[in-house]
Amino acid sequence: MTPALLAITSLTLVTLGYGGLCAASPFGDCRRCRGMGHQLKTDRKGRLKRGKDCRRCKATGKRIRTGRRLYNRWARIYRTGTTRPEGTR
Repeated sequence: MTPALLAITSLTLVTLGYGGLCAASPFGDCRRCRGMGHQLKTDRKGRLKRGKDCRRCKATGKRIRTGRRLYNRWARIYRTGTTRPEGTR
C-alpha cells in the first residue's frame, strides 16, 4: 500500500469516527472546569472547596463539540435555503 493511499484511508477513518462521535454524543465535557461546572479551590487547611461557577459553560459542565456545531450551522443554512417564502405555493 502506498503512503498516500494509507494517509487517505486513515484520514477518512478518523473523520468518519469523529462524525459518528458527534452524532452519538453531541456534547462533551467543558475543558476549563473538566465537566464539573465549577472550579475547585482549597481553604487555608488545604481541604477542597467549591469555587466560582464556570463562565465558559455557564455551570452546566458541558460544551457542544466542534463537529456538531459545524453540522448545526450547515443544517440551518440548508434549511433556510430550501424552504419556500411565505405565501407561495
